[in-house]
Amino acid sequence: MNRYELTNINSLIKRLDPRVKILEVFFFSIVVAVSNSLPVLFSALAISCCIVLAARIPAREIFRRLVPVNMMIIFLWFFLPFTIEGKHLFNIGPLAVTHEGLIYAFRISIKSNAMMLMLISLIASTAIFTLGHAMLELKMPKKLVHLFFFTYRYIHVMNKEYIRLINAIKIRGFRPGTNLHTYRTFAYIVGMLLIKSFDRMQRVRNAMLCRGFKGNFYTIRNFSLKKIDAISIVFMFAVLIILGILEWTAII
Repeated sequence: MNRYELTNINSLIKRLDPRVKILEVFFFSIVVAVSNSLPVLFSALAISCCIVLAARIPAREIFRRLVPVNMMIIFLWFFLPFTIEGKHLFNIGPLAVTHEGLIYAFRISIKSNAMMLMLISLIASTAIFTLGHAMLELKMPKKLVHLFFFTYRYIHVMNKEYIRLINAIKIRGFRPGTNLHTYRTFAYIVGMLLIKSFDRMQRVRNAMLCRGFKGNFYTIRNFSLKKIDAISIVFMFAVLIILGILEWTAII
């Protein structure tokens, strides 16, 4: 399923105003990031799962988007349990695993997946250019929005260029290894990508200036808050208040 098909799934989340979704994801992520209580983090993860289900995103797409994040988290699990000081649990060879290290890695895992699931529900249910216009409506810096637009627009172009360069050196018999020739070759590839990126940037900039670009993006769509948006705001505000109470009081 491609991105166009995902953004055309009719769901409750898709019908929300993009500005509302951006703000909800932003404040939800802040609350989750500063929380440390495991019951609160588990609650946040459960809420994120419910939001993703409401967005009706296929499970395969969810797992595919979670893989890069969890690959990095797995990398952290190889270090945090051994580097955080605390109560000793057991040894793996010469390394000591601590209770605090395990809990710290576990918290990061839950936080990352909870925030990523909320972000998936936003990104998968909203077109990228609609998100960009919503960011402008929220008075975010124009340069940041421009960077967001052009990164999305041209990242696949640079990926194609990278694949073309890799295929070119393979045709010439290049086989990567752990030697100076390999390191030099990949350095040349990175350098060529930077040069080609700069060259394309200049051509795109000149083309846009020729078409009268003044730094503004225009859209025929006007955002307006509806009843469902108000309900969503009240619901998310209540959720964040409850999570905050559970985190910063002695209730649990």
